[in-house]
Amino acid sequence: MPLRLEAFEQLPKHARRCVFWELDPATLSAGDYLPDPEFEKEAWLSMVMLEWGSCGQVATKAPADGTESDDEEPCLGYVLYAPPRAVPRAGRFPTGPVSADAVLLTSMGIEPGQSDGLTHSLISQVVTELVRRGVRALEAFGRTADATELLDVDAADPEMRQAIEALGDCSFDQCMIGADFLIDVGFTVVAPHQYFPRLRLELDKGLGWKAEVEAALERLLKSAQLQEPVGAGAEVRS
Repeated sequence: MPLRLEAFEQLPKHARRCVFWELDPATLSAGDYLPDPEFEKEAWLSMVMLEWGSCGQVATKAPADGTESDDEEPCLGYVLYAPPRAVPRAGRFPTGPVSADAVLLTSMGIEPGQSDGLTHSLISQVVTELVRRGVRALEAFGRTADATELLDVDAADPEMRQAIEALGDCSFDQCMIGADFLIDVGFTVVAPHQYFPRLRLELDKGLGWKAEVEAALERLLKSAQLQEPVGAGAEVRS
């Protein structure tokens, strides 16, 4: 369901406190820290929702009584996105800027124990929402496996220095989305880079892409049901 400001507390702790994408690094001096990052994150969400509209999707467990989920249900996964002008960190990446016709996918996460199908479902919901709103493309700065090198290198090389400055003090395994995952769900690289390629998903093909993802998820579900031991599910009749 679309993320509502009233459900901010529903997000996982890291998602509520991480302002990697939302805060302009230039506003902080060296050694400074934010006394209340949750306040900053909530203020950013409020600003984007007011000026642009919904900028996130959340997945929750459906209540056992069959009613719709509400803001009290625990969050199983989330994804955030926004116009690039509202994302200060986007201007720091060597593969920028984001295309003028695109919305920027910033971060996503799922709780431990959830299947990979949930991440695909979250992206599918983002595509559905943005196609409905007439957005032409979705872009993202991906994180490659080589990006771990940035944690232990000397920034003598100018290109390397730019990459390190883009990363800042980010816990990038949580704050950035893996490039391999983005490629797996249909994004293509439009600005190659060893660490932070920029990828794009054309949304004029979004509905067909969504149908393919939903069909794949349905096949996975049927496969799981076929492998379920007798007695674990519904009654089996001969």
